[in-house]
Amino acid sequence: MSELRRHWTPTAAVFLALAVAGLAGTSVFNAFAIVQMRDFIGDLVSSGPAVSSITVDLLVVAIAGSIFILVEARRLGMRFAWVYIVLSGITAFAFTFPLFLAMRQRRLTARAHADADADADARDSR
Repeated sequence: MSELRRHWTPTAAVFLALAVAGLAGTSVFNAFAIVQMRDFIGDLVSSGPAVSSITVDLLVVAIAGSIFILVEARRLGMRFAWVYIVLSGITAFAFTFPLFLAMRQRRLTARAHADADADADARDSR
């Protein structure tokens, strides 16, 4: 259990809170769309120029964020990065991207601690 609590920095906690807010906020509106039997895609592209602008804006951010997830996860050796992208289609990118950032922050913290431990061991062996 203590392993689950390791490497949670304030930054990682903020990203996790944003992920929960993104999941809760988008789930409510997705549920409304389902209950009202709305044409979700049709509403995104045909509800006027402002909605279309926001849709394109968020789509470009989601694509750029997905590329970042794949590249950064590979760089840090994080497995299963594709799960965040698949989950974004099922839940929301407002959930999966901050969740990835929280896990990324934990990985960076773990690596920093491992590097510090290795440096201490190297100094002790001299």
